Order: sequence, then C-alpha cells, then structure tokens
Amino acid sequence: MALDVSEIAEVTSESPFPAGALAVAFADGASRGNPGDASYGCVYTTEDGEPLCGEALKLGKTTNNVAEYRGCIAALSRLKSWGVTRGVVRLDSELVVKQVNGLYKVRQEHLKPLVAQARELRDGFVQMRIEHVRRAKNALADGLANAVLDGKR
Repeated sequence: MALDVSEIAEVTSESPFPAGALAVAFADGASRGNPGDASYGCVYTTEDGEPLCGEALKLGKTTNNVAEYRGCIAALSRLKSWGVTRGVVRLDSELVVKQVNGLYKVRQEHLKPLVAQARELRDGFVQMRIEHVRRAKNALADGLANAVLDGKR
C-alpha cells in the first residue's frame, strides 16, 4: 500500500540522519498555470527510500521552473542545516539537474541566480550529487507540493 503524504512527518531542527550517513532528498516544484500559484515539496528518506520527514511551502505566483529550483535549494539548505556532509538530491526536472550540473546552459536570466545558489550550496558539502529521477520516483515530493497548494498541509 502506498504511503499517503499526510503520513509524512514534518521536518524538525534535528537531523533524522545518523552522523556520516548518506542523506537522500527528493524535491519537486508545482505550478498551477505557468506562471501560477506555485509551491515546492521535499521528502527526506533513508538510502532504501523509507520516508523520514518532509516539508512543503507555497511560493505565490511563479513559474514551474522557479518552483523546481526553489525545491532543490530548500532541500540543499535543509541538509546543510542538519550538518549533513554526504548526500543526494533527486528531482524529476531534467532542466534543473542538468543546469545545476553544468550540462545545460542557463539562458533565462531570472534562473541564473537560482542556479548559482544551488551550485554554491551543493559545493559546500563533502559529497553532494544532484540527480534526475523519473516522475513516478518523485511522487511523495510531488504529493507534498500539491498538498500545500490544496491547503492540506
């Protein structure tokens, strides 16, 4: 039986990851209209994919790409605040993953500061990867992003 997003614990200031463990985060952005009402959702899991906790935030009116970036940045910021040294952030936005990893050029001016912020955060870890996953693998983060837009989180 699939886990309902309402069952995912809220994040706290204390890290759910044991010291030295590989931290895994799934992040997703949502926008109803492009631009439109937007949000992001982040779920933090064990290496085996067991959800530990999550967070979501309404962003107001913005584009889907901005929402995706804000989710990535939120996940990296949270992992840093927990003192994580090794981790991976997984997103279903190929654009964000490839721009942050330097494989795609950043042509849209309004995305350049977000790319720079994500890269700076990523580079502040001992080991941090930004990886692309298929949408189905990112369902919990997507669910949190949509739940907050629906007023259910």
